[in-house]
Amino acid sequence: MADTQQVDPKAERIAARLAKQISAFSKAHGGAEGQVAHIGERGARIVLVGEDGGWGDLVAPSTEIAEQAVQQAGITVHESFDGEFAAKVKTGPYEWKRMAGIQVGGSANS
Repeated sequence: MADTQQVDPKAERIAARLAKQISAFSKAHGGAEGQVAHIGERGARIVLVGEDGGWGDLVAPSTEIAEQAVQQAGITVHESFDGEFAAKVKTGPYEWKRMAGIQVGGSANS
């Protein structure tokens, strides 16, 4: 008996759409790397970091779809968001202002 893998057309379309978004991000930022993280019932988060330090994320309905999308987009994928990969992220005033509200001793987040 042959081992056949069933293909879910809806999952294929979602992965293709995410891959297109990842590729567009990569093109806009001079290349990109990513990391896929399971986020529970919501699925998986795809964190993207561009060569220029720009960053963003996407949410896929499952880890499998997220992994398929990054593979289709052809970006380098890291096991974790740390070290040299995390150090590539550049933050600006907006991010620092948003983070200040959740830091110990920071102003209330409103």
